[in-house]
Amino acid sequence: MEVIQGTADRYKNIERSRDAMMSKEEFTRMYDTYYKRVYKYISYRINNHHVSEDICSQVFETVMCKYYSFSEEKSNFEVWLFAIVRNAVTDYFRGQKKRSYTSLDSLLELIFPKPSPEELAIREDNNQALFKALSKLREKERNIIAMKYGAGLKNSEVAQIMGISESNIGVVLHRSLKKLHISLKAGGFNHE
Repeated sequence: MEVIQGTADRYKNIERSRDAMMSKEEFTRMYDTYYKRVYKYISYRINNHHVSEDICSQVFETVMCKYYSFSEEKSNFEVWLFAIVRNAVTDYFRGQKKRSYTSLDSLLELIFPKPSPEELAIREDNNQALFKALSKLREKERNIIAMKYGAGLKNSEVAQIMGISESNIGVVLHRSLKKLHISLKAGGFNHE
């Protein structure tokens, strides 16, 4: 019953805000522009292709339904969008009993189609080492790395989303990458 009521409330909001709604062309352009980056960010954080797709769909539904609340005076569209994405991922983790860590396998499969068996073996070893090193970082550090490298956001945009200063983002990124490097090197990872 709550799901039906929630859906009904969303549609009421849409009715009230028809003037501020995104046109079909605007949505298509926005979707084409941001889908890959949104999906990559979610995939970077969640180790499940199907769940990542579901969350991505929820994000774009939320963008469509909440577009009337977007204000250029508060932030640019990209920051607003990735705040929604970050919240969707956070909600997913809150709903999970066990914490899962991100595997880069699914992300790499999207980027490099049909690798050779040798490449697969090397990539799997590298991914496991990176995955293990990432799991040693704090949640905040993993989130910032995912926004920066998974979603391709600028430090200033990550800072706006996280609610901390841009210089703090730079410091956290630098320290996190240094921790990753030390952890990978200690684990015997050797990048050619």
